[in-house]
This record gives sequence, structure tokens and C-alpha cells, in this order.
Amino acid sequence: MQFFDWNGQQVIWRNHGETVVVEPWGPDSLRVRAVLMGDVRDDRFALLEPMPSGNVEFVQTDEEHALLRNGKITAKMDVCGWKRRVRLTFVNQKGEVLLQETDGENALVLQARKFEPIIGGDCALTATFVGQEGEHIYGMGQYQEEYMDWKGCTLELAHRNSQASVPMILSSRGYGFLWHNPAVGYVSFGRNRTTWHADTTRQLDYWITAGDRPADISLNYARATGFAPMMPEYGLGFWQCKLRYWNQEQLLEVAREYKRRGLPIDVIVCDFFHWPKMGDYRFDPEFFPDPAAMVKELQDMGIELMVSVWPQVSLTSENYEEMEQQGLLVRAEYGEQIGMRFVEDSMFFDATNPRARKYVWEKCKKNYYDYGIRVFWLDEAEPEYGTYDFKAYRYHIGPNQQVGNVYPQYYSRTFYEGMVEAGQDNPVNLVRCAWAGSQRYGALVWSGDIMSDWSYLRRQVCAGVSMGCAGIPWWTTDIGGFHNGNPKDPAFRELLVRWFQWGCYCPVMRLHGDRKPAEPVFRKDGTPVLNSGSDNEVWSFGEEAYPILVKYMKRREELRPYVRSLMQEAHEAGTPLLRGMFYEFPEDETCAGLKDQYMFGGRYLVAPVMESGARTRSVYLPEGRWRNVDTGEVYEGAQRVTVPAPLEVIPVMERL
Repeated sequence: MQFFDWNGQQVIWRNHGETVVVEPWGPDSLRVRAVLMGDVRDDRFALLEPMPSGNVEFVQTDEEHALLRNGKITAKMDVCGWKRRVRLTFVNQKGEVLLQETDGENALVLQARKFEPIIGGDCALTATFVGQEGEHIYGMGQYQEEYMDWKGCTLELAHRNSQASVPMILSSRGYGFLWHNPAVGYVSFGRNRTTWHADTTRQLDYWITAGDRPADISLNYARATGFAPMMPEYGLGFWQCKLRYWNQEQLLEVAREYKRRGLPIDVIVCDFFHWPKMGDYRFDPEFFPDPAAMVKELQDMGIELMVSVWPQVSLTSENYEEMEQQGLLVRAEYGEQIGMRFVEDSMFFDATNPRARKYVWEKCKKNYYDYGIRVFWLDEAEPEYGTYDFKAYRYHIGPNQQVGNVYPQYYSRTFYEGMVEAGQDNPVNLVRCAWAGSQRYGALVWSGDIMSDWSYLRRQVCAGVSMGCAGIPWWTTDIGGFHNGNPKDPAFRELLVRWFQWGCYCPVMRLHGDRKPAEPVFRKDGTPVLNSGSDNEVWSFGEEAYPILVKYMKRREELRPYVRSLMQEAHEAGTPLLRGMFYEFPEDETCAGLKDQYMFGGRYLVAPVMESGARTRSVYLPEGRWRNVDTGEVYEGAQRVTVPAPLEVIPVMERL
């Protein structure tokens, strides 16, 4: 009986109505697909055309055992037990097991690849792998939890405001794994088994790679899903933002004040509801009467203007009727055609529809880009359905529950492709969510509408490192948190200072937040519009904070050549800027569990102060020699030290 077919490119196994395909997919990498009752599909949700693999070998020892070797990774395929199912085991070039499907040939009759038919639809899918003792698992994008190592954790495979599910992991065992499936579901990294689950899908699809060091895995992943562009120069400095500069003169006056004070600033942001109605994709002429003049004055000062765009189209928008008639909006499966209720009822444009992407970009090009605006803030990118009822909506490419996690990638693609077509090099756009492959569309992800408290500061450090491990090197956060910070509150001022210092050592340094108390805003006729928050400029937080913030703005300028070099590494090799200690020191088991310090590139160890009132900081130094950048003191590594951390200092150690 012939179980395995080798066509020179793929190994194909068939039995019991199931088809499994294993094939090389870039250097040291394999793609695995499986389908029940049909042929596998070549859906390219994130994967690109594979790079050539120079060392591929197929060996079949008998009709029940075969292997496919591609460089440093080998898939062993064994037909097992009386049910004659194939079991996959992945090993490295030393023969060490990286990942192995669970064994279904026993009295329990458990299946490693379980397709559960949905009557009238596709299948729920569960894929299980043997748990590996001592394994550490990193990546997975952005979750608001204080973890870097996800071993022992269960995570939702779905996006929410401040949660970006990017299902790429980096294992301490020397492999990377992409769950190439945009369905809503979950993953559990248990001690006994790892379980990936899609609520509804057409097939199993994952990509796996082997690497001697984490950087090798990052490179292979970027080869498979795309490299980030080179960050433009204005992405390297300080970005000023608040909720919200509600008129043209107010925004310009803030920019002028930064220049009067001699403070370095690269970008200033015009936040949401500068438009007449959501989905109008233009400035409200009452508050922004001359956008072209505004952009020109800013550019004359050396400042880029970033403008917020939302995917929501309100039912009262000038574009709603046409977009609804043309089928350019997301469709509710039943009931009212409403996706979110904020200020007014709205529905999201369908970014998976190429006609919708073209329509939205053409509006934004005419009303923003043609004025000289070169940076967009793509908010609400999950998208943020009011109730997160994932079953309730349908896209051009399929039901939300089956494909919805790819939405933010398409949203970034809308603007990236439009800007490239318009002749722009290396676009960067701030976006509130991402999925696998978003990095190739210039996605600078920020961590959403987080709270202004210490626990959320600690969570962002974990989130930024995890995002980088998941292949998204451009990442940032609202310095100070988004919700509830009061600039006059001494407790918040301390938090803001510590967050700001850390922001200096993030890929992009951006100050933002909805500061309290709110400022009411009215039209000339007395009609209320959306509030503005309190002041959020570096001079807004008191006399003690101001010189500290200025110090780190200037330090960021001093770091500009270094940050530029890290962006070049990300562009060429896929390496993250924020690197967990495990990433740079994979042989040091102490580094495996560290979540309160990280490496900013390969040179600087950063230990943010993340507790109120703390004025010292315990730091673990891996083997080597380290210099405190503020005191000049040199330490030998392989030890934990306590270093001073007065309010004006974030502990940073330079690797010598």
C-alpha cells in the first residue's frame, strides 16, 4: 500500500479521507497542511512565495516511514497503529526532537489533527503536540499580561483593543512555529501538550523552522512572511500626541512651543474626530480651515503631521450610502448593520475587499496625502466590535470567526500599497493591531487604550518583547498610559516620568494619553462635539518632571544613530529592537524567566523602574562586562546587582 507520494516538491500522505502535505518553505523551514475530504488550499494569509531551499532530501525507508529534510529541519512521517494515521515529528540537524504530534494510536483514540465537521459549514480544528519538559515559549504578539514565557498559559486567538494575537512562537528548543490560520480560537501551552484550536476553518496550516539561535529563527520567519521596511528618519525621534488637538491653531501652537524651547520633535499627531462624521475621511473645515497651510508650516519646522483614520463609517457619513450600496462595508450576519456604537452608530469598511481598500485610500489620498501628510494613525484596527461577538460579522473573504484575525494586516496594507503607488518610500503607519505579515506593510503597532497605572507599565514591557519575538519589530506604547492620568497628580507624574524614560528605549518614542479632566468642545453654533483631554506636553507635568523629560528627549537624539542601526537590522534580518534577555543570551537559564528587563538591540540592557517610590533597581547581568551609562561604574557579569535609580535615572547597562 502506497501512503507517501513525493512529487519533487511535496510529500503527500492520504488515508481515511484526510490529505496531509509537507513541503520545504524557505531555508531550514517546512509548511504543513492537512484537509479532510478535499485538496489542500494555498491560502497566503501571511506566507509569501518561499525562498529557494538548497538542501532538500526525501527518504522513504518503507511504505510506512519517510522523512523530508530541509537544511536544519527534518520532518519524520510515521504511519502508526491499526488506524494507519501519519504522525509527524520534527527534529533538528542533531536529531533532537523539536516538536512532535501527540500519539493517537492508543486506547484513548485521541487524534493529533482533529477535524470536527460543522453541519452546513466547514470544520472546527484542534492540533495537538507533545509538551516538552523545560521548554520556554515566547512571542504570540501582544497580550495584557505580565508574562514573556507563555509555557503553562492559555491564550485567546482573537484581537481586542490592546490585544493583538500574532500566532508566531519562538521556542527555547530551537524552533519557530507560525499557526498560519486567521480563525478565532485559542492556544494552550500546557505541560503535557500544546493545543492549537480554530473555531471554524477549511484546513490545518502551519509553518515551522529550525535555528541555532533566536536571531536565526527571526530571519527565517521574515523571509517567509516579509521584512519591515526601513524606518524613515522621522520615526527615530520624539512624537508628540494627545487626545486631542481639536483645532488647527491649537496643534500648530504646540509645535511652535516645542521649537521655541529648542526641544527635538519629529512628529505631531492630529487625533480622531477632526472629521465632520466618521467615515468622511477629511478635515472638518470649521476646526481645520486650511490643512495645506498647516502641513506646510509643520514641515517648515521639520515636523511631520500624523493624522488619525478610523475604519468606521457612521450611518450619517457622506460616504455611507455609496459604500453600503457597493458592498464595501463589513456585513452583520443578522440584525442591525452596526458594528460599533461610539458617538454614533457605525459599521467598519471591509479591508479584505480590494475595492473597499481602493475606495478608502482614494478618499484619504485626496483629503490628506495630497496636502503633504505622509504618516497615518490607523486606529480601531482589530476592528473593535462593540461586543466582540466574533460570530456576528462577515467579510469579503469569509466569516469573521474563520478569517477575522487577518483584518488588521489588510488595514495596514490599504495605506501601505496606496502610499507606495503614490511614490513614497518606506511608509510607516501607526496601527492598533497586527497579525502575521503586518510588518511588511509598514505597521508600527502600539499597545492600545491601556490604563495609566504601574501594573500596565509592567505589562507593556512584556508586550513589546513578545511582539518582537512574533516578528513585529516596530512597536510603541502610549507613554503614561491612555486612561485616567491627571497631569496635576503627583502620583501620576512619577508614573509618567518612569514611563517616559522607558519610552526613550522603545522602537518609537511617543507621548500620548487622554488626560483628566476633560475639556468640553463646541461648534460655533453651540453644538457639543467630542471632548479634548487636558494638556499632555512635556511641560505639563510640573517643574520636577520637566528637566527629566527633556533629558531623555535629548538622549533619544544622542541614540539616533544607534536606533537607526537597529532599524536597519530589523529591515535586513528581521531582528526585533526589544529583545528579551533570553534572545541575546539563550544559553543562560536565568535569562529565560526574566520579564522586567530586556536588551535594546545587542548593546544596551534596560531595566525600567516599574514600582511607585522605587529608587534602586535589582538587575541581572549575564556573563561579560557591563557599564552603567549614567554612573560609568563597570560590573562583571554572571551576577545580580543593585544599582541606583533616582527619579531622574532609568538604569541602563552598556555591554562592553
